[in-house]
Amino acid sequence: MIVQIYEIQDPWEAGRCIELGVDHIGSVLLSESEWKQPAIRDVVKLSEGSGARNTLIPLFNTQDAIFRALDYYRPDFIHFCESLTDSSGSPLHPGRFIETQVRVKQRYPRLGIIRSIPVPRLGHSPDFPNLEIASRFEPVSDLFLTDTWLGREPVEGYLGITGEIGDKDMARLLVSRSRIPVILAGGLTPDNVYDHLTATRAWGADSCTGTNQVDGEGRPIRFKKDFQRVQRFVQEVRRAEQTLKAP
Repeated sequence: MIVQIYEIQDPWEAGRCIELGVDHIGSVLLSESEWKQPAIRDVVKLSEGSGARNTLIPLFNTQDAIFRALDYYRPDFIHFCESLTDSSGSPLHPGRFIETQVRVKQRYPRLGIIRSIPVPRLGHSPDFPNLEIASRFEPVSDLFLTDTWLGREPVEGYLGITGEIGDKDMARLLVSRSRIPVILAGGLTPDNVYDHLTATRAWGADSCTGTNQVDGEGRPIRFKKDFQRVQRFVQEVRRAEQTLKAP
């Protein structure tokens, strides 16, 4: 099982996460106008040769801008996390998203592509089309990541950083039917990741808000990791891995 941690924007934080056993170091490009961030390129370089891999989420989808970013950073993975439904949960036409992934793979054949697949909160939408969406993207993706869908996301147009837990049964069904590995995400913390991994048998676990520092009111602070929580998260993933390996 792999451990993936977002949002690592600073090479010092990346180094600490690698020391603690994180497998995928995730960074976020926050806008098309400010896509060039030397500190994030240092994060990517730091992971090279360390045994860890790096992944980038671009919060923009202009193909030329994505190509410029990939030429500059040269990551191991690009992670696409656009919302793939409207606010009611009906699927959007996937054509332009699929086209982008096809063009990226043609231009960078050794680059891995991660695609976020939306999963609603428990009991929110029993007929949610996550399996239908996954079937369209499976041929053009290397990894899936389940993330919690709310209908109105914290970053408009993109899944993620909700701190909310997705429907475990829907995630488990996706894991069982997918022909590519699935990383579990959405509200995972050191306190719940073991149960979610052993229930879903996902290939790995992803954390952002669940391993962040918190302010005086208990709210996660973006881009500030709590390394004790990161360490516990890694330990709980490894514990789940051993449980699932046991005869």
